[in-house]
Amino acid sequence: MIQTLNIIGGGMAGSEAAWQAANAGIQVVIHEMRPKVETFAHRTGNLGEMVCSNSFRSDDHEQNAVGLLHWEMMQANGLIMQTAYQHRLPAGGALAVDRDPFAESVTAALKAHPNISVSYEEITALPDDDNWIIATGPLTSGALAEAIAAETGAEALAFFDAIAPIVYHDSINMDVAWMQSRYDKGETEEERTAYLNCPMTKDQYEAFIDALLMAEKTEFKEGETAGYFDGCLPIEVMAERGRETLRFGPMKPVGLTNANDPENKPYAVVQLRRDNALGTLYNIVGFQTKMKYGAQKAVFKTIPGLENAEFARLGGIHRNTFINSPTLLDAQMRLRSRPNIRFAGQITGVEGYVESAAMGLLAGRMAVAEITGQALPSVPNTTAMGALVTHITGGAEAKTFQPMNVNFGLFPALDGVKGGRRNRKDRYKAYTDRAKADWQAWLGQTALDAA
Repeated sequence: MIQTLNIIGGGMAGSEAAWQAANAGIQVVIHEMRPKVETFAHRTGNLGEMVCSNSFRSDDHEQNAVGLLHWEMMQANGLIMQTAYQHRLPAGGALAVDRDPFAESVTAALKAHPNISVSYEEITALPDDDNWIIATGPLTSGALAEAIAAETGAEALAFFDAIAPIVYHDSINMDVAWMQSRYDKGETEEERTAYLNCPMTKDQYEAFIDALLMAEKTEFKEGETAGYFDGCLPIEVMAERGRETLRFGPMKPVGLTNANDPENKPYAVVQLRRDNALGTLYNIVGFQTKMKYGAQKAVFKTIPGLENAEFARLGGIHRNTFINSPTLLDAQMRLRSRPNIRFAGQITGVEGYVESAAMGLLAGRMAVAEITGQALPSVPNTTAMGALVTHITGGAEAKTFQPMNVNFGLFPALDGVKGGRRNRKDRYKAYTDRAKADWQAWLGQTALDAA
C-alpha cells in the first residue's frame, strides 16, 4: 500500500521536507492555503516566499554556525540552499538572494517533481490518521492554531516579528550615500561594495532617535503581548532600550569609510542591502518596525541620503506563533499525543529561514524512514542540524523556551580546545570540522531507499 506524506505549509520548512521525501520516492501532497487564504506578510502564492529579509545570513561555514548549517544542507541535497546559491546577490560574507526569482524557482522545482502535488486548500483541524508534517510557520492560520492549542492543552506561545522596509535605489541620494561592505569583506569588488551606507553625524543620530521614540506605533489587539524575539527587534523597541543601542547594533559605524567624505568618521551608519538582482530595490538592514506607515515615511526620510526615498514596501508587524516543542515533541519531531503528526520550521521554535528549512529537511527524512520502516539513527548533536533538533526536542528549558537561532552555544564542548574570546577562531573551526565529519558520517549511515 502506497503511503502519502501530507505537508501543511509551503514555506521554507514545508518545501524542504517535501523535496527530501519526494526524492526518496515518497508521494507528497503540499497543502498551501495561499493565495486563496492570504496572510498579512505574504505577497504571492509562491512556495518558499521570503516575507522578511532576503538574507540567509552568514555563509562562513568555518567560523559561523548558520554558515555551517548552509554547508550541511547542501551536503544533504537541500532544495532551499541549492536555489539560494542560484539566485545569490552580493552581500559581503552573507548569502542574500533575489527573493522573487528564488521563490519562483522553488515553486517550479516542487511542481515539476513527479512525486509532489500541491493542494491550495486551508487545513483547519489536526488530522487523525496518515502521515503529516505541520510546517505552517509563524503565520499559522487562526483555525489551525486553535486546533493545535486545543490538542496541546495550552495556549499557543507567540511573539511578534517585524518586517523591514524596502527602498527604490533610484530614489537614494548617492552624493551622500556610498557603497561598501563592512571591513571591505568579500572576495570580489562586487562583494566588497555590496552594501549601501547612509552616514549620520551625532546631531542627526540624536534627532533620528527622538523621531523614533515619538513616532506613532501599531496598536496591539486585546489580549496580545509584545514578546519580541531579540534577534528581530523593531528598531524603535531597540531605541527604547537606550539611546546608544542602535549605534552598537544595526547602525554601528565600524569598518566603514565614507567615500564621499573620508576625513570625517560617521557617528552612526544606516546600511541597505540589495534586494533583487537588478539592483533596483534595497532593504534597510535591521530596520524591522511597528511604526505606522505615515510615521515610517517621515522618520526614515530624516536619514541622510534617504530624504527623497520612495518605498517599494513599508515595514510591518505580525504575530509569530510557535509551540513549546520541548514538552510537546519527541526526538523524531512527532507530536507526543498524535505521533502521526510531525512539526517542522519556525512553529517549532527555531528562528530564521535557514533554521526553518533545516528542520524541514530533518522532518522529511524522519517521515521517510518511518513510512518505509527503516531505522534512522539520531542526528549527532555535534552537527548544526543535530544541535538545533536536540534543542527543540528536549535540550531547551521548557519553562523559558523561546525561539532560537543556531549558534555554537548549542553544541557540546570540545575536549582540549581553549575557551575565551581570544581563542574563539580556533574553537569555532574545531566545532565546524567536527560537525562536518559527523554530518557526512550520519548521511552515509542514513541513505534512504526509495519507497
